[in-house]
Amino acid sequence: MKTQVQLCHHNDQRCIVRVEAFDGDRSLGSALGEAPTATDAEDQAIARLLQRLDTPKATAASHKELVRRNSQNQDQTAQNARPASDQKPPKAIEPSQPAVDQASPPAVSTPEPDAPTNAVNEAPTDPDDWSEELTAIDLELQRIGWDRANESIYLERAFGHSSRHRLTRFSDLVAYLKRLRDLPASSDARTAAIPLKRSDLVNQCDEILKRLNWQQQQARDFLQSNFQVGSRQQLSDEQLLGFNMLLEEQLLPPS
Repeated sequence: MKTQVQLCHHNDQRCIVRVEAFDGDRSLGSALGEAPTATDAEDQAIARLLQRLDTPKATAASHKELVRRNSQNQDQTAQNARPASDQKPPKAIEPSQPAVDQASPPAVSTPEPDAPTNAVNEAPTDPDDWSEELTAIDLELQRIGWDRANESIYLERAFGHSSRHRLTRFSDLVAYLKRLRDLPASSDARTAAIPLKRSDLVNQCDEILKRLNWQQQQARDFLQSNFQVGSRQQLSDEQLLGFNMLLEEQLLPPS
């Protein structure tokens, strides 16, 4: 039994940690934890994951391994030093595709109007012109006092590569800009809080919805009842993270 710990978000008020358990290369599940410190958030995620594993044998084995990993990675998690290239991203499913099992026939060109789906319907589009955001990023870097070397260090931590030009998703560029705006002047690029990546949040949401096996309407109703919107596009990154945490609670066995 192996585990992987990822610090998803942290600021002065809270930390959010994701813990994923593996049997060899097979993922056994993941859970999010939120608390004022990275250690407490990780403990909460571990407790949720143990609840989800459910069986006594799995729980005992997982607890022993998770506690060991928690001891080894506590400082590293708190400093957000894990490079993105070491993180195993969750398996993504297309957000608006019908859920089809392996025994189903190939999809026809005109799907049924009420075909089920495991994701909340949305159709994100990227603008053609990113010049306004790129200019704003340059201004924020000047305000913080970072040169290209500092920006490269930060980008490597946040996105797994050192060049802004390799940000191919507009949502990632916007997340980068939003995080820069929150950083105080003279921040250390090696320890500054990294942005939430929208693509990772959407993929994580799709994975949880797939495990819940919810119909599209059920997922939309849950989103509407908790955030009063009909699409994930209307959520901020932090709201989407909160939505994921609410969905994860639905996976836990009844107490």
